[in-house]
Order: sequence, then C-alpha cells, then structure tokens
Amino acid sequence: MTWLLALILLPLAGSLVLAFLKGNDRAAVATALAVSIVEFLLIIPFWASYSPSGERIQQATTMDWIPNFGIHLSFGTDGISLIMIAVIALLVPIVVGALGLTDKLPAGRSAGGFLSLILLQEAITIGVFAATDVFLFYVLFEIMLIPMYFLIGGYGGRRRQYAAVKFFLYSFLGGLIMLASAIGAYSLASDKLGGKGTFDWATLVTVVRDAPTGTQIWLFLGFFLAFAIKAPLVPFHTWLPDAAGQAPIGVAVLLVGVLDKVGTFGFLRYCLPMFPEGSKALAPLVLILSVIGVLYGSILAAGQRDMKRFIAYVSIAHFGFIALGIFTFNEQAMVGSVSYMLNHSLSTGMLIVVIGLIVMRGGSSRISDYGGMAKVTPLLGGMLLLAGLSALSLPGTNSFVSEFLVLLGSFVDQPVYTIIATVGMVLAAAYVLWLYQRIMQGPVRGDALVGLREPVALRASVEGGGGGPGTAIAPELGARKAITDLGKREIAILAPMVILIIGLGFYPKPMLDTITPSVQATLSAVQGGK
Repeated sequence: MTWLLALILLPLAGSLVLAFLKGNDRAAVATALAVSIVEFLLIIPFWASYSPSGERIQQATTMDWIPNFGIHLSFGTDGISLIMIAVIALLVPIVVGALGLTDKLPAGRSAGGFLSLILLQEAITIGVFAATDVFLFYVLFEIMLIPMYFLIGGYGGRRRQYAAVKFFLYSFLGGLIMLASAIGAYSLASDKLGGKGTFDWATLVTVVRDAPTGTQIWLFLGFFLAFAIKAPLVPFHTWLPDAAGQAPIGVAVLLVGVLDKVGTFGFLRYCLPMFPEGSKALAPLVLILSVIGVLYGSILAAGQRDMKRFIAYVSIAHFGFIALGIFTFNEQAMVGSVSYMLNHSLSTGMLIVVIGLIVMRGGSSRISDYGGMAKVTPLLGGMLLLAGLSALSLPGTNSFVSEFLVLLGSFVDQPVYTIIATVGMVLAAAYVLWLYQRIMQGPVRGDALVGLREPVALRASVEGGGGGPGTAIAPELGARKAITDLGKREIAILAPMVILIIGLGFYPKPMLDTITPSVQATLSAVQGGK
C-alpha cells in the first residue's frame, strides 16, 4: 500500500459509506468533510515522499488486470500529476464545507447522494492523473464522466439535462477516438516486441516514438482530439459554458478547476512523449487554436450576462495560454503552463466560490441584478477583487509567475503568436475589472439587492383617479434586501485559497522545483525524437 493508493481508495470508501446516509444530511456532510480533510492531510506525506531528483515515475504500483493483453492496474506519479492530485485534495473539502452556503439541493435530493458522487469523482480523477497504463487511463477517463453527468443533470439549473448530456457526449466521443489511437499504439508495440503487445506507458513511449512521422500524426490526432475537447480548446469548447452555467457551484469548482486539466495533462503525459514527431508536425495548428482561444475567450467573457458563464469563457482564454506554453517546446514556457494549471485551479476555484456566495445572497446569477454590493458586503467585495486580480495575473498573485513564464519562454521560439496572445492580458484586465465594477461599485442597485413591491397602477391624476383598462403598470421600488457580509464559516472556506494565492505569488519556488524535472523529462522526450 503506497500513499498514492491510499489517496485513491479513501474517497472511494467514503463514497460507498455516504451512499447509505441518504436519509441523514447532517451525518452525510460531517462524514464527507472528515473524509475529505483526512484525504488532504494525506497529501503531506505523499508530497514529502516525492523526490524531484528521483525517478520520473514515483510511488509506482502495478497489479495484473488483463495480462493476456498487457493491461495492468498501474499507478504512479510525477511532478505534474502530483500538483494536480494536491489541487483536487484541496478543493474537495472546500466544496463539501461550502454546501448549503453556495448551493441549495433540489427538492427530494439528499446531501448523502450529492456528496457520495463528489467523493467518487475525486477518487476517479486522482486515478486518471496517476494511471501509468494507457488502457487504464482510457477506462478512468471515460468513467469519470459518469459522476459528473449525474452531478450536473441531477443537481444543476433549469437546463441541467441538456448541459449534462452535451458534456457527456462531447467527452465520450473524444474518449472513443483516443481508444482507437491507443489500440494503434498497442499494435505498434506488438510488432516491435515480437507479438506481445502492451499498454504500459513507459514502454509505449520508447516504442511508438520510433514510428514513421505520418503514423505518429494520425495517432497523435486521436489523443489530441480527446484532450482538446476536455481542456477545452476552441473550437471544441462549446460544452463548457453550458455545463459550468448549469452546474451547482461546488460542481463547477471541480469541473473548471480540476477536470478540465485532464486535457492539458494529457498533452504533457501522452501526446508529447509518445508522438514527438507528430507533436512537432502539428504544433503550428495547435498554436493557432491556442491564440484564437485566448482572444475568443476574452472577448466572449466581456460580453456575458451570467456570472457562471463568464467564468467558463475566462477559463477558455486561460487554457489557450496553457496550450501555447506547452506547444512552443520551450522549458520556461512549459514550466509556466504546468504551474498555470495549478494556479488557474486556485484562482478560478476561488472566483467560483465567491460568485456562489454572491448568488446565494442575491438569488440571481445575472450580472445586471447587482450593483454597489461592496457597500453592503465589503469583505465579500474584497474576496471577489482578490480572486479577479489573480485571474488577470496581477503581480503578487499566484498566476503572475505562470503567465510571465509562458510569455517569456514562448516569445523566444514563437514571437508572433506570443505578441498576439498578450492582447488577451489587456482584455483580461478589462473584463475582470468590469465584472467587479458592475457588481460591487456604485450605488446599491439591482433586483438582487433591492426588493420590488407588487406592481401598482399609475393613475392619470392623484385626485381624480382614472385607472381602468390600459392603465400603465409599473413596479414600485422597495426597501434594500437584508444581505449580510461573510460569516466565520465562509471565511474559513476561502482562507486556504487566499493563503495560496498570495503565498505562491511571492514564493513560487516549491511549486516550480516540483514541476521542473518532469517538464525537462517531457521536453527531452520531444527533442530526442527521431
């Protein structure tokens, strides 16, 4: 039993326990919170056991599954997967602790069922990041769609079924295409190894990289499409605004903060080292899509009327930056991209939680329903500002070093794409500050903050009456709604993200030291192609 296996099995066991606590919401929340906190505490020895100067894959464990086809239950971690496992272990207790503050469960739905799916999602996602058998990765890649489908479709907004089905079909189709490429890689390995095929990741890396460039391109495309949909990159992004807009706040935190990173993680773990020549051949196409994503996501974010859809388009722009750094094949840019995966999870996760707290107070996610809220909730306004500044990569926040490294490294090899992408930085400042100004600044206004009394008839004259058919009807402005600032429990939920956003902004060295050796190994595999 390794620390890694414990991290997978603990939330899985917790999910099974919660499935039997559907009739007791209080016990379910307490159990889920306890399991998720223990899971986060296990990250400490897990992280301590990782040596950046050691083997590429550590905490490795392998068990036979279908040995006749070279398929094993194989897990291990490197610096890239380590930080993503740590992120999900951090975000799940925040999601559990925020239940009731950011989300109200639909009538007839229990906290036990909801939290059971959350912990199941955590266990499967950690397995995805840790899998070192390509077939096992594919299976977990597809299975992780199931709890998310039910979380969105069973607990989401008015159009939740449409959003859940769209999310599932897009990702499932991408997974099937990836399976076809995985089988192709298996066949190449079988030919090279004398008829004994394997799905072992390390073996496939050494075998497939020697295939002809044309073969690599086709196999690369199968994996790339699956990961481009998951990330998502434009034009494979259309499922995300619907899914994020309809998902409960806690589910949106995991969807945008963690599950999307499986796509960019897949680029680094599978596409680049397995198909180095295919990656280099198609890199210009990916760079074009990345720059389009930065600009498209930024422009669309500025035009959104719904706060949750706003976050979805912000994420699309950020994923363009991440892909830009990966496919320039520059060490600084790639380190920046991997750190961006972590920092995007923190800044976007906090932004979603804060927006959830706003929506629970005002009862609406429409931006136009708010105004001047900082006068009523100054602490909540400060949290929105901090999360927004992190999202736009202000110096001193966690995202700055990531975006700076991406742009610095990318400019060396791809100056044109980098210059175009910098426009996204300017747009980010505009749309983030615009959101904050609309919601928090100015006089207190908007239906979410100011109550409306029953409509009254506008009479022709006060004395003479009038009224009758055709009389204009208008609402009468009521008193300001009773809205409170952040409470102790809400502050406790936001505190870990605040600490990390500021801490990594001023001292990112531990994060970069963990990431860099794995990035160097990936880049070496690409540059050492045929």
